[in-house]
Amino acid sequence: MVHQVLYRALVSTKWLAESIRTGKLGPGLRVLDASWYSPGTREARKEYLERHVPGASFFDIEECRDTASPYEMMLPSEAGFADYVGRLGISNHTHVVVYDGDHLGSFYAPRVWWMFRVFGHRTVSVLNGGFRNWLKEGHPVTSEPSRPEPAVFKATLDRSLLKNYEQVLENLESKRFQLVDSRSQGRFLGTEPEPDAARTGLGPYPWLCQHAFHGLPD
Repeated sequence: MVHQVLYRALVSTKWLAESIRTGKLGPGLRVLDASWYSPGTREARKEYLERHVPGASFFDIEECRDTASPYEMMLPSEAGFADYVGRLGISNHTHVVVYDGDHLGSFYAPRVWWMFRVFGHRTVSVLNGGFRNWLKEGHPVTSEPSRPEPAVFKATLDRSLLKNYEQVLENLESKRFQLVDSRSQGRFLGTEPEPDAARTGLGPYPWLCQHAFHGLPD
């Protein structure tokens, strides 16, 4: 039963609350707040410092990325990811539960879930309903920052979970795989601005969502 839980893509707030209550947090179970909001809207780190799931660490997507790339939200190197999550107390034997505070219930947590998967870590789950559901159900919160003991994490990039520009371009003709754009309809059609005020609309072709599926450049 334990192994089935570890490999679930979603875990319930009730399961996590009980795990925290019974002292399961530690090297074997870590919780991450992966909230991110468009500049000028909400401040994710500030909100984390005000209240978060007890024992949760803040996963900063702006820090855990390829800062040398001219493109947004590109994956860090294997070494960069390993170093970052290791400092959060995560090893290859840690079950990681990720959530965010978006009003939809979950927005950027799946991005971080995917990052762990693409770097070879299977024992990672998203908190069902996110922080919004955690609060709705009346589970405890804290303003105390988490200070986990650093751990060693070995990252191994799984390129089967990535598609680069050339592969996406070639797929327009071959149609070997289904491509899904998870942005809003307005952003897809170019009738709404991008959050960073960059150029809009790459439709009518379905392109990869810039936030959810950016990968490593070749």
